[in-house]
Amino acid sequence: MILPLNKNALRWVVIIAAFLVVALILWNTNIFFQKFKLEERAKMEVLAIAIKNMSSPDLDMDIVLEDKIIQSNKNIPMILTDKDGNIERWGNLKFERIANFDDLATDQRMYLTKQLAIMKSENEPLFISEYDSETIRSKIYYRDSDILNKLQYYPIALLLILLLFGTVIYLVFKSNKVAEQNKLWAGMAKETAHQIGTPLSSLLGWVEILRMDNTEESTVVEIEKDIERLNTIADRFSKIGSIPKLTRHNIVTETKKSYDYYASRASKLIDFHFDTDKDLKIYAMINPQLFSWVIENLVKNAIDAMDGKGTLRIEVQPKNNKYVQVLVSDSGKGIPKSMYSKIFDPGYTTKRRGWGLGLSLTKRIIEDYHSGKVLVEKSEIDKGTSMSVLLKEI
Repeated sequence: MILPLNKNALRWVVIIAAFLVVALILWNTNIFFQKFKLEERAKMEVLAIAIKNMSSPDLDMDIVLEDKIIQSNKNIPMILTDKDGNIERWGNLKFERIANFDDLATDQRMYLTKQLAIMKSENEPLFISEYDSETIRSKIYYRDSDILNKLQYYPIALLLILLLFGTVIYLVFKSNKVAEQNKLWAGMAKETAHQIGTPLSSLLGWVEILRMDNTEESTVVEIEKDIERLNTIADRFSKIGSIPKLTRHNIVTETKKSYDYYASRASKLIDFHFDTDKDLKIYAMINPQLFSWVIENLVKNAIDAMDGKGTLRIEVQPKNNKYVQVLVSDSGKGIPKSMYSKIFDPGYTTKRRGWGLGLSLTKRIIEDYHSGKVLVEKSEIDKGTSMSVLLKEI
């Protein structure tokens, strides 16, 4: 129990450390933002002084420095108004001052008015008084520079990056955990197949003893069929977790074998039909044990859908000159269209008993191992369902 606890503690340490790093970065970003905002305010205060000096009545006063200060403002959008709020001058906006405000086009005047409203909401104005008195002559409104505005989104971008990074880590850990679980289940399946092998060998010996005791041959034959069935199941379990070997087989013959097994053992209330000529030859690359598992899963689901009473049909036919299609149709309760894809999810079942793995295994066997396709061909509520298996025809 020590190792799991250490892993859990380490996980929490990493999570807390990550939150601390994020908090520290956000805190430093906020401090930098506030300092940058104060610096822009200071630049605008210097600009206000320069504009005030430009209005000096002293004609001999050197205003080169003031003019340079005004011209150096290239980043901070600003609007200069008179004391009554009428726009007189603007800079670093969509267009520079090329005319008086009243001479501008309507859309330009609306743009400047909108920008002025934004500036009033973002920062307090700077007041410019008359050169030789405290009487307010003009006001400077400004908004944050584009650099400062972009800086506001930096924490959000950082959080998104960290969220993406955390999601990737989570998915990696989850996939590793799923891989470990799959490896465990595959190991258990192989061990189960190995354990079944010993009693199967003994049963074969007992069958021979029954024959020696003159037991009715039909009984012995049926017992042999069930032993062969158990051997097939063991062989299936032994293949879980490994890549099966595919060989060329007649799909009609292989499908008929599985059909015959269930047709002879199912309820007499089910009317079985194999709607394909048994002598027809259609070939595909399959693993016979796994393919028979697919057919049996589809047949069992069809029987369950009919509650043990109805009509079940199986048909094998070419499809588009490229594929061979196996159709398993029933007269059961049907499947809503919204559930067509969900029925293949592991654990999904409408039965009181069962783990909901049949169709999930069917999908994996056909699509992952045989490069085929399994889907709901058609279904109508209270009328029945047709399940389709598509394999590449050889």
